Amino acid sequence: MRSTRARSVVVASRTETDRRLEAGAAAVACARLAGLDLERTTLYSPDELFDQSTYAASFDARADHWARSTSGPAEALAEVLHDQAIDNALAGWVRDRSLVGVMGGHAAQRGSTEYDDAARLGALLGRTHVIATGGGPGAMEAANLGGRFAHGSTESLLIALATVARVPSFLPSVDAWTAAARDTVALCPDPAPTLGVPTWHYGHEPPNLFATAIAKYFRNALREAILLQVCDAGIVFLPGAGGTVQEIFQDACENYYAPEDAVAPMVLVGRRYWTEDLPAWPLLRALARGRPMEQHIHLVETVDEAAALFVETPTPPGG
Repeated sequence: MRSTRARSVVVASRTETDRRLEAGAAAVACARLAGLDLERTTLYSPDELFDQSTYAASFDARADHWARSTSGPAEALAEVLHDQAIDNALAGWVRDRSLVGVMGGHAAQRGSTEYDDAARLGALLGRTHVIATGGGPGAMEAANLGGRFAHGSTESLLIALATVARVPSFLPSVDAWTAAARDTVALCPDPAPTLGVPTWHYGHEPPNLFATAIAKYFRNALREAILLQVCDAGIVFLPGAGGTVQEIFQDACENYYAPEDAVAPMVLVGRRYWTEDLPAWPLLRALARGRPMEQHIHLVETVDEAAALFVETPTPPGG
Protein backbone atom coordinates (compact mmCIF):
# COMPACT_ATOMS: atom_id res chain seq x y z
CA MET A 1 0.00 0.00 0.00
CA ARG A 2 1.23 3.51 -0.74
CA SER A 3 1.60 5.74 2.29
CA THR A 4 0.57 9.02 0.66
CA ARG A 5 -3.21 8.67 0.59
CA ALA A 6 -3.96 11.17 3.36
CA ARG A 7 -2.15 14.28 2.20
CA SER A 8 -2.58 18.00 2.82
CA VAL A 9 -1.78 21.08 0.80
CA VAL A 10 -3.05 23.62 3.33
CA VAL A 11 -1.81 23.87 6.90
CA ALA A 12 -4.57 22.62 9.16
CA SER A 13 -3.88 24.93 12.10
CA ARG A 14 -5.14 28.35 10.96
CA THR A 15 -4.95 31.76 12.56
CA GLU A 16 -7.74 34.31 12.72
CA THR A 17 -6.07 36.11 9.81
CA ASP A 18 -6.22 32.88 7.80
CA ARG A 19 -9.91 32.53 8.56
CA ARG A 20 -10.65 36.10 7.49
CA LEU A 21 -8.80 35.57 4.21
CA GLU A 22 -10.67 32.33 3.60
CA ALA A 23 -14.03 33.95 4.33
CA GLY A 24 -13.20 36.76 1.92
CA ALA A 25 -12.19 34.29 -0.80
CA ALA A 26 -15.38 32.32 -0.28
CA ALA A 27 -17.52 35.46 -0.55
CA VAL A 28 -15.83 36.53 -3.80
CA ALA A 29 -16.01 33.10 -5.39
CA CYS A 30 -19.53 32.19 -4.31
CA ALA A 31 -20.85 35.54 -5.53
CA ARG A 32 -19.94 34.48 -9.06
CA LEU A 33 -20.33 30.71 -8.81
CA ALA A 34 -23.47 29.68 -6.97
CA GLY A 35 -23.15 26.29 -5.33
CA LEU A 36 -19.40 26.37 -4.79
CA ASP A 37 -18.71 24.92 -1.34
CA LEU A 38 -15.18 25.52 -0.07
CA GLU A 39 -15.80 23.43 3.04
CA ARG A 40 -17.53 20.42 1.56
CA THR A 41 -16.82 17.13 3.30
CA THR A 42 -17.83 14.68 0.57
CA LEU A 43 -16.87 14.00 -3.02
CA TYR A 44 -19.16 15.06 -5.84
CA SER A 45 -21.84 12.80 -7.22
CA PRO A 46 -22.69 12.91 -10.94
CA ASP A 47 -26.04 14.47 -10.07
CA GLU A 48 -24.31 17.37 -8.29
CA LEU A 49 -22.17 18.20 -11.30
CA PHE A 50 -24.96 17.57 -13.83
CA ASP A 51 -27.60 19.36 -11.74
CA GLN A 52 -29.58 20.97 -14.58
CA SER A 53 -31.49 19.58 -17.54
CA THR A 54 -28.95 21.05 -19.96
CA TYR A 55 -25.20 20.76 -19.51
CA ALA A 56 -24.58 24.42 -20.36
CA ALA A 57 -26.54 25.43 -17.24
CA SER A 58 -25.04 22.78 -14.95
CA PHE A 59 -22.73 23.40 -12.03
CA ASP A 60 -19.93 21.61 -13.87
CA ALA A 61 -20.15 23.91 -16.89
CA ARG A 62 -20.54 27.02 -14.71
CA ALA A 63 -17.49 26.06 -12.64
CA ASP A 64 -15.47 25.63 -15.82
CA HIS A 65 -16.54 29.06 -17.04
CA TRP A 66 -15.73 30.64 -13.68
CA ALA A 67 -12.28 29.04 -13.55
CA ARG A 68 -11.41 30.26 -17.05
CA SER A 69 -12.83 33.76 -16.76
CA THR A 70 -11.65 34.89 -13.31
CA SER A 71 -8.28 35.69 -11.85
CA GLY A 72 -6.87 37.31 -8.74
CA PRO A 73 -5.75 36.39 -5.22
CA ALA A 74 -9.25 35.72 -3.87
CA GLU A 75 -10.16 33.40 -6.73
CA ALA A 76 -6.82 31.58 -6.50
CA LEU A 77 -7.30 31.06 -2.77
CA ALA A 78 -10.85 29.83 -3.36
CA GLU A 79 -9.53 27.19 -5.75
CA VAL A 80 -6.93 26.09 -3.21
CA LEU A 81 -9.53 25.83 -0.45
CA HIS A 82 -11.93 23.91 -2.67
CA ASP A 83 -9.24 21.45 -3.72
CA GLN A 84 -8.13 21.00 -0.12
CA ALA A 85 -11.69 20.08 0.83
CA ILE A 86 -11.82 17.56 -2.03
CA ASP A 87 -8.42 16.25 -0.95
CA ASN A 88 -9.66 15.57 2.58
CA ALA A 89 -12.90 14.01 1.36
CA LEU A 90 -10.97 11.75 -0.99
CA ALA A 91 -8.65 10.60 1.79
CA GLY A 92 -11.70 9.46 3.71
CA TRP A 93 -13.33 7.83 0.68
CA VAL A 94 -10.34 5.67 -0.27
CA ARG A 95 -9.71 4.52 3.30
CA ASP A 96 -10.19 0.74 3.59
CA ARG A 97 -10.60 0.42 -0.18
CA SER A 98 -8.11 -1.14 -2.59
CA LEU A 99 -7.91 0.92 -5.78
CA VAL A 100 -6.63 -0.03 -9.23
CA GLY A 101 -6.14 2.80 -11.67
CA VAL A 102 -7.04 2.54 -15.34
CA MET A 103 -5.40 5.18 -17.53
CA GLY A 104 -5.95 5.61 -21.26
CA GLY A 105 -6.93 7.90 -24.07
CA HIS A 106 -9.93 10.21 -23.93
CA ALA A 107 -10.65 9.74 -27.64
CA ALA A 108 -12.00 6.16 -27.53
CA GLN A 109 -15.59 6.38 -28.70
CA ARG A 110 -18.46 4.42 -27.27
CA GLY A 111 -19.09 1.33 -29.38
CA SER A 112 -15.46 0.96 -30.44
CA THR A 113 -13.31 -2.06 -29.64
CA GLU A 114 -11.04 0.14 -27.53
CA TYR A 115 -13.98 1.36 -25.45
CA ASP A 116 -15.47 -2.11 -24.97
CA ASP A 117 -12.08 -3.54 -23.96
CA ALA A 118 -11.62 -0.80 -21.34
CA ALA A 119 -15.10 -1.51 -19.98
CA ARG A 120 -14.38 -5.23 -19.78
CA LEU A 121 -11.12 -4.48 -17.98
CA GLY A 122 -13.01 -2.33 -15.47
CA ALA A 123 -15.52 -5.12 -14.89
CA LEU A 124 -12.79 -7.73 -14.37
CA LEU A 125 -10.75 -5.60 -12.00
CA GLY A 126 -13.84 -4.29 -10.23
CA ARG A 127 -14.68 -7.72 -8.87
CA THR A 128 -11.87 -7.42 -6.31
CA HIS A 129 -10.82 -3.76 -6.41
CA VAL A 130 -12.29 -0.30 -6.83
CA ILE A 131 -11.66 1.25 -10.25
CA ALA A 132 -10.14 4.74 -10.32
CA THR A 133 -9.75 6.80 -13.49
CA GLY A 134 -9.16 10.36 -14.59
CA GLY A 135 -12.94 10.70 -14.69
CA GLY A 136 -13.26 11.91 -18.25
CA PRO A 137 -14.66 10.41 -21.47
CA GLY A 138 -13.15 7.67 -23.65
CA ALA A 139 -11.24 4.84 -21.96
CA MET A 140 -11.74 6.52 -18.59
CA GLU A 141 -15.51 6.49 -18.93
CA ALA A 142 -15.45 2.90 -20.18
CA ALA A 143 -13.40 1.67 -17.21
CA ASN A 144 -15.74 3.45 -14.78
CA LEU A 145 -18.71 1.90 -16.57
CA GLY A 146 -17.20 -1.57 -16.31
CA GLY A 147 -16.32 -1.05 -12.67
CA ARG A 148 -19.87 0.08 -11.94
CA PHE A 149 -21.27 -3.15 -13.46
CA ALA A 150 -18.54 -5.38 -11.96
CA HIS A 151 -20.93 -7.30 -9.70
CA GLY A 152 -23.43 -7.97 -12.47
CA SER A 153 -23.53 -10.54 -15.27
CA THR A 154 -21.67 -10.44 -18.55
CA GLU A 155 -25.03 -9.99 -20.26
CA SER A 156 -25.82 -6.90 -18.19
CA LEU A 157 -22.50 -5.34 -19.20
CA LEU A 158 -23.16 -6.06 -22.87
CA ILE A 159 -26.59 -4.44 -22.61
CA ALA A 160 -25.02 -1.42 -20.92
CA LEU A 161 -22.42 -1.08 -23.68
CA ALA A 162 -25.09 -1.30 -26.37
CA THR A 163 -27.20 1.32 -24.59
CA VAL A 164 -24.43 3.86 -24.12
CA ALA A 165 -23.15 3.33 -27.69
CA ARG A 166 -26.25 5.05 -29.05
CA VAL A 167 -24.32 8.31 -28.62
CA PRO A 168 -20.64 7.63 -29.40
CA SER A 169 -19.19 10.97 -28.27
CA PHE A 170 -19.91 14.08 -26.23
CA LEU A 171 -19.42 15.99 -29.47
CA PRO A 172 -21.45 17.62 -30.85
CA SER A 173 -23.98 17.31 -28.00
CA VAL A 174 -23.05 16.82 -24.35
CA ASP A 175 -26.75 16.62 -23.53
CA ALA A 176 -27.33 13.65 -25.86
CA TRP A 177 -24.16 11.99 -24.51
CA THR A 178 -25.37 12.51 -20.95
CA ALA A 179 -28.86 11.19 -21.70
CA ALA A 180 -27.44 7.91 -23.05
CA ALA A 181 -25.29 7.61 -19.94
CA ARG A 182 -28.27 8.20 -17.64
CA ASP A 183 -30.20 5.44 -19.44
CA THR A 184 -27.24 3.14 -18.89
CA VAL A 185 -26.85 4.08 -15.21
CA ALA A 186 -30.51 3.15 -14.69
CA LEU A 187 -29.69 -0.43 -15.71
CA CYS A 188 -27.56 -0.87 -12.58
CA PRO A 189 -29.48 0.26 -9.49
CA ASP A 190 -26.92 -1.28 -7.11
CA PRO A 191 -23.53 -0.26 -8.56
CA ALA A 192 -20.10 -1.19 -7.31
CA PRO A 193 -18.20 1.93 -6.14
CA THR A 194 -15.94 3.56 -8.71
CA LEU A 195 -13.89 6.74 -8.58
CA GLY A 196 -13.31 9.52 -11.09
CA VAL A 197 -10.67 12.21 -10.57
CA PRO A 198 -11.20 14.84 -13.30
CA THR A 199 -10.20 18.49 -13.46
CA TRP A 200 -11.72 21.75 -14.64
CA HIS A 201 -8.34 22.38 -16.29
CA TYR A 202 -9.79 20.25 -19.11
CA GLY A 203 -13.18 21.86 -18.91
CA HIS A 204 -13.98 21.18 -22.55
CA GLU A 205 -14.27 17.48 -21.61
CA PRO A 206 -17.23 16.73 -19.32
CA PRO A 207 -16.77 14.22 -16.51
CA ASN A 208 -18.36 10.84 -17.05
CA LEU A 209 -21.45 9.74 -15.14
CA PHE A 210 -20.29 6.19 -14.37
CA ALA A 211 -18.03 7.08 -11.46
CA THR A 212 -20.11 6.80 -8.31
CA ALA A 213 -17.82 9.32 -6.59
CA ILE A 214 -16.04 12.22 -8.29
CA ALA A 215 -13.06 14.10 -6.88
CA LYS A 216 -12.98 17.08 -9.22
CA TYR A 217 -10.12 19.54 -8.85
CA PHE A 218 -9.40 22.98 -10.23
CA ARG A 219 -5.63 22.47 -10.30
CA ASN A 220 -4.51 19.76 -12.69
CA ALA A 221 -1.01 19.23 -11.30
CA LEU A 222 -2.46 18.39 -7.89
CA ARG A 223 -5.10 16.18 -9.43
CA GLU A 224 -2.55 14.23 -11.49
CA ALA A 225 -0.38 13.50 -8.45
CA ILE A 226 -3.28 12.48 -6.24
CA LEU A 227 -4.86 10.22 -8.87
CA LEU A 228 -1.64 8.20 -9.08
CA GLN A 229 -1.14 8.15 -5.32
CA VAL A 230 -4.55 6.72 -4.44
CA CYS A 231 -4.10 3.75 -6.81
CA ASP A 232 -2.42 1.68 -4.13
CA ALA A 233 -3.01 -1.69 -5.85
CA GLY A 234 -1.42 -0.57 -9.12
CA ILE A 235 -2.27 1.00 -12.47
CA VAL A 236 -3.13 -0.38 -15.90
CA PHE A 237 -2.14 1.84 -18.82
CA LEU A 238 -4.19 1.39 -21.97
CA PRO A 239 -3.08 2.94 -25.28
CA GLY A 240 -3.18 6.71 -25.09
CA ALA A 241 -1.25 9.79 -26.12
CA GLY A 242 0.52 12.60 -24.29
CA GLY A 243 -1.48 12.49 -21.08
CA THR A 244 -1.14 8.72 -20.70
CA VAL A 245 2.60 8.82 -21.40
CA GLN A 246 2.95 11.55 -18.76
CA GLU A 247 1.08 9.37 -16.27
CA ILE A 248 3.31 6.37 -17.02
CA PHE A 249 6.50 8.20 -16.20
CA GLN A 250 5.04 10.19 -13.33
CA ASP A 251 4.05 6.87 -11.76
CA ALA A 252 7.42 5.38 -12.72
CA CYS A 253 9.20 8.20 -10.89
CA GLU A 254 7.23 7.53 -7.74
CA ASN A 255 7.98 3.80 -7.96
CA TYR A 256 11.64 4.44 -8.79
CA TYR A 257 12.26 6.12 -5.45
CA ALA A 258 9.85 4.02 -3.39
CA PRO A 259 10.99 1.28 -1.00
CA GLU A 260 10.17 -2.21 -2.21
CA ASP A 261 7.11 -2.60 0.01
CA ALA A 262 5.61 0.61 -1.41
CA VAL A 263 6.05 -0.16 -5.13
CA ALA A 264 2.73 -0.62 -6.94
CA PRO A 265 2.40 -2.65 -10.16
CA MET A 266 2.45 -0.93 -13.54
CA VAL A 267 0.84 -2.81 -16.44
CA LEU A 268 1.05 -1.56 -20.03
CA VAL A 269 -1.50 -3.09 -22.43
CA GLY A 270 -0.62 -3.41 -26.11
CA ARG A 271 2.80 -4.79 -27.02
CA ARG A 272 3.15 -3.15 -30.40
CA TYR A 273 1.68 0.13 -29.23
CA TRP A 274 4.07 0.59 -26.31
CA THR A 275 7.14 -0.76 -28.14
CA GLU A 276 6.67 0.75 -31.62
CA ASP A 277 3.91 3.36 -31.85
CA LEU A 278 4.85 5.11 -28.61
CA PRO A 279 7.87 3.16 -27.29
CA ALA A 280 7.44 3.90 -23.61
CA TRP A 281 8.13 0.29 -22.61
CA PRO A 282 11.85 0.13 -23.52
CA LEU A 283 12.54 3.29 -21.51
CA LEU A 284 10.41 2.12 -18.59
CA ARG A 285 12.20 -1.24 -18.55
CA ALA A 286 15.62 0.43 -18.70
CA LEU A 287 14.66 2.79 -15.89
CA ALA A 288 13.47 -0.08 -13.70
CA ARG A 289 16.50 -2.28 -14.26
CA GLY A 290 18.14 -3.18 -10.97
CA ARG A 291 15.53 -1.33 -8.91
CA PRO A 292 12.86 -2.83 -6.61
CA MET A 293 10.25 -1.78 -9.19
CA GLU A 294 11.73 -4.04 -11.89
CA GLN A 295 9.63 -7.06 -10.95
CA HIS A 296 6.47 -4.94 -10.76
CA ILE A 297 6.34 -3.64 -14.35
CA HIS A 298 4.55 -5.66 -17.01
CA LEU A 299 3.84 -5.48 -20.74
CA VAL A 300 0.86 -7.55 -21.90
CA GLU A 301 -1.23 -7.82 -25.02
CA THR A 302 -4.80 -8.03 -23.77
CA VAL A 303 -6.97 -6.68 -20.98
CA ASP A 304 -7.57 -10.26 -19.82
CA GLU A 305 -3.83 -10.68 -19.25
CA ALA A 306 -3.74 -7.37 -17.41
CA ALA A 307 -6.64 -8.30 -15.13
CA ALA A 308 -5.06 -11.68 -14.36
CA LEU A 309 -2.05 -9.93 -12.81
CA PHE A 310 -4.30 -8.50 -10.10
CA VAL A 311 -5.81 -11.83 -9.09
CA GLU A 312 -4.23 -12.88 -5.82
CA THR A 313 -2.94 -16.45 -5.75
CA PRO A 314 -4.23 -18.27 -2.66
CA THR A 315 -1.55 -19.20 -0.16
CA PRO A 316 -1.25 -23.01 0.03
CA PRO A 317 -1.92 -24.67 3.40
CA GLY A 318 1.11 -24.31 5.59
CA GLY A 319 2.61 -21.75 3.16
